[in-house]
Formats: sequence, C-alpha cells, structure tokens
Amino acid sequence: MQSKITIPHGWKYPRFTLRQRAEQGLIIGIKYYPSDSFLAYEYGEGWRYIAMPDINSIDEGNHLENEIKLLTPQELRAEIQAEIEQCLRQLELLKYELKAIPGGLANG
Repeated sequence: MQSKITIPHGWKYPRFTLRQRAEQGLIIGIKYYPSDSFLAYEYGEGWRYIAMPDINSIDEGNHLENEIKLLTPQELRAEIQAEIEQCLRQLELLKYELKAIPGGLANG
C-alpha cells in the first residue's frame, strides 16, 4: 500500500519529494512554514528540505526550496552506478564468507 500525503489548503505544493537525490544529498525530510506562523515570520514562508549528504553520514542539512539543485541525469546515473557497484562488492564478500562456513549447508 502506498502512503498518501495531503497538503493543506492554501499551502503551495513542494517541488521535490522524499528520496530524491540532489547536490545537497538525499532528501529525507520535508517541512513547511505556513505564512501565518512564527517560523515563517522569522525565516520566511515555504518548504524546507532535510538532506543527508551521504548515506553513511550522521549529518543532515536544512535547505530552502530555492537552494535545492537536482543532480543532472549523468550525475544521477553515475551515483546510482557507484552504489550498485558497492552493493555488488558487498555481495561478493558475503558469498565468500558464506562459502567459508564449515559444513555442507553453505554450498550454494
């Protein structure tokens, strides 16, 4: 079942979605400061995006909507390909570990 998010009346729709890859990192969160809120008064109305610069990072950054720059198709392809290659290396290491287990159960 797919999750459904409803945007309240009067709010603009966000330009970006969760799990989109951007120059700032992977978008892992979205928040909105409505025009009648203290936060909008202090920081401006609109969407804020939380991005994790690296999948292994504990850091995350908050970015205004106009600060988010999506990766080009070439950058996106290269990033995904690098991730695939890393997973394949990990898979080979795990297969090697599995074969090293004594006994006949791990021969597959």
